[in-house]
Amino acid sequence: MNTISSIDHFNEVVKEEAAILVYFSHEQCNVCKVLKPKVQSLLEEKFPQMAMYYSDTVNQAEVAAQNRVFAVPTVLVFFDGRETYRFSRNIGLGELEQSIQRPYSMIFE
Repeated sequence: MNTISSIDHFNEVVKEEAAILVYFSHEQCNVCKVLKPKVQSLLEEKFPQMAMYYSDTVNQAEVAAQNRVFAVPTVLVFFDGRETYRFSRNIGLGELEQSIQRPYSMIFE
């Protein structure tokens, strides 16, 4: 999994990737530690062409603030440079998969 290193890096990645999921979290969040590998596994199995990036809300507070991320875990899904979905706190993998499926298939299938 790739890591966002700055606000400029975040903007560049969103612009360049056709489909991207950004996982916002920090080291003190135990729920985040359990959920992150499950989200990563979901993308690898169902959406292999979608890039996944991690952004630490403590170390990269500017990136979190720019994206109005105030709670963790938060997942932002971008298609063609636009935020398409936002999930925060209580994130269900089934709901995440269902939401991504249609726009993903329109772009890649």
